[in-house]
Amino acid sequence: MNLAITGATSGIGAVAFQELCPEFDQIFLLARNQEKADQLISSLPKNQQRKVVFISLDLSDMHSVKSAANALSKEADQLDVLINNAGGIFPKKEITKDGFELTLSSNHLGHFLLTHHLMPVLLKSGSPKVINVSSEAHRAAKVDFSNLNYDEGRYSSFNSYANVKLFNILFTKSLVEKYGEQGLTSYALHPGVVNTNFGKESDGIFKIFWKLAKPFMITPKEGAQTTIFLAKETIPQKQNGFYFKKNKPLVPSGLARSRDLREKLWKISEKMLKEWL
Repeated sequence: MNLAITGATSGIGAVAFQELCPEFDQIFLLARNQEKADQLISSLPKNQQRKVVFISLDLSDMHSVKSAANALSKEADQLDVLINNAGGIFPKKEITKDGFELTLSSNHLGHFLLTHHLMPVLLKSGSPKVINVSSEAHRAAKVDFSNLNYDEGRYSSFNSYANVKLFNILFTKSLVEKYGEQGLTSYALHPGVVNTNFGKESDGIFKIFWKLAKPFMITPKEGAQTTIFLAKETIPQKQNGFYFKKNKPLVPSGLARSRDLREKLWKISEKMLKEWL
């Protein structure tokens, strides 16, 4: 069994990576910072270190995403579990070199493209699984598909983040609709409000909320448990495509359950990424 995980050099991703290593034969660690990745790998027991392959991945650079998928596909005959864990919230509007707003690129478009290019090796698995780390922040989403890059109006870091967390859930359901008959399972999850460095990249009201919430936050170890559960356990088929919190299905927002919205998101994502698909 082979596992790939993005952005696992810190926070809940690092905990999930460490706890899942004994469960898999080969683990692909996809991240930007090789130094941090090397430190994480060296923290493992020697017999587990040999299982890990680091692959450079920058989700804000679509050429990097495509290269990472190609490198992984050459290393592995099949991929059994893909955890799209990486994400971030950014205080100021930034446009990537590919022309995408950074939050959109790092949390949705990069993972959309990565999953697309890994689908052939995923479908070679007997039970392929894609896990997308979302958030309860998706309930605050206000999506304007004509303004995803915030070309008009004021940029809001929290609104942008809420939107992409909604996209994670919509993407999860679309994957099941498109590939479920070929055996693919996919799940989205809310890890909890976790005490990591995540919130320091926010601004305005969200940064104030983050500081006030600090005493009530859970640890990265606690926050990683739903990811670990979904990666290890066989989930009932009727729950394929579901959104989870604390290892249990949770009904997401009305927008997250919209077929029209997820179909629109898929088409727009393909249009934006056509150069790299």
